[in-house]
Amino acid sequence: MKLRHPGLIRAAAWGGAALVRMLLATLRCRVVSADGLQHPADPAHNRFVYTFWHESLLAPAIRPGRVNVLISLHSDGELIAQVCRHLGIGVVRGSTKRRGGPALLEMLSCGDDAHLAVTPDGPRGPRRTVQVGAVYVASKSGLPVVPIGIGFSRAWRAKSWDRFAVPWPLSRVHGVIGQPLHVPPNLSRDELEGYRQELEGRMLELTAQAEAWAAKPEKTPDLGKNDAARRPEQPERARRRAS
Repeated sequence: MKLRHPGLIRAAAWGGAALVRMLLATLRCRVVSADGLQHPADPAHNRFVYTFWHESLLAPAIRPGRVNVLISLHSDGELIAQVCRHLGIGVVRGSTKRRGGPALLEMLSCGDDAHLAVTPDGPRGPRRTVQVGAVYVASKSGLPVVPIGIGFSRAWRAKSWDRFAVPWPLSRVHGVIGQPLHVPPNLSRDELEGYRQELEGRMLELTAQAEAWAAKPEKTPDLGKNDAARRPEQPERARRRAS
């Protein structure tokens, strides 16, 4: 059943954010990064466009930082947007199909003190297929795209197009962060398509690595000798309080 009444949406968002906080406090999270940076990086020194699949929309709450997330305008988007705001995550409303261009440009005008985050297969898929919007905003802004793959050791999966993932309490969430992808300005449509395919390939590979790592945590992903990969953080209980 879809929620339509504003009061019911507000109540559900407050309760949903409280449940997310309690769940995140039980998770064991590990992250490995190919560029050696702590992500999300300090936006005063490095500002990025982060991309992760729509099914992993809880990812910014797992490791909060100064990030503005693009949330779609469809009926479910308002509830998701309010939950994100309760968790201290900035929100810009729009999608690649509805108000896509203006929303992406609004993200660029949010100031120089926050990263941008896009689920490039949202809001309605196809699942794990990158739309051109993330590449477009990277080209227009000059900000590098940092692709992220996320794996869950155990998760409940919704019967939606994206198979939205909610990790089980006390389970593992592993993130593999790839090298930044620099997208030049003033690209033609065909050139944007080439970068779109490159980003999609990287995200699929990183996701496969993260899922394999979550299944076998003793096998840390090999990000390559030339990737300046740092040692993964030690497992930790996520005791995060999103403001």
